Amino acid sequence: MDQFVVISGCSGGGKSTLLAELGRRGHSIVEEPGRRIVKQELQQGGKALPWQDASAFARRAIAMALADRAMAAALKGWVFFDRGLVDAAAALQHLTHEPSLAALTQEHRYHQTVFLTPPWPEIYVNDPERRHSIEAAEAEYARLLEVYPALGYKICILPKVAVSERAHFIERALGEAPSSYA
Repeated sequence: MDQFVVISGCSGGGKSTLLAELGRRGHSIVEEPGRRIVKQELQQGGKALPWQDASAFARRAIAMALADRAMAAALKGWVFFDRGLVDAAAALQHLTHEPSLAALTQEHRYHQTVFLTPPWPEIYVNDPERRHSIEAAEAEYARLLEVYPALGYKICILPKVAVSERAHFIERALGEAPSSYA
């Protein structure tokens, strides 16, 4: 799925704001599975939360990311994912040491270039869905810097600039969408 583009990286690095800007520009976007799961679990009194049952949380994120991909298959043009399957599988593998990433080398591929938001302490804030420290976010970022290239993806670190500049940077980096996606 060459039109599926992942925006990943450090938690609190501006991913969701960037996705919202890409959406305003007319691109299809898929919200982060993790945030959606946390909201659902908090509303329903569930325990599949990263601070309560991180493995259950990661398993739900994998299932949601697979469902997101299936839904997005009908969309035309670039589809931007706020995190996704690789992030969820990397988290599960880190927590359980299960080989969650092995199947992703050939299956469920995204565009070859993955855009990563680097740690940006100046804008990092905790909120009801993000309760972990900047240090935990940076550790996850370090794992993702290893995971994506190991799966054959090219990493592009996004500059720490205004959201409109970041969105333009991504659009420019991707160039024109292939005609089969238009």
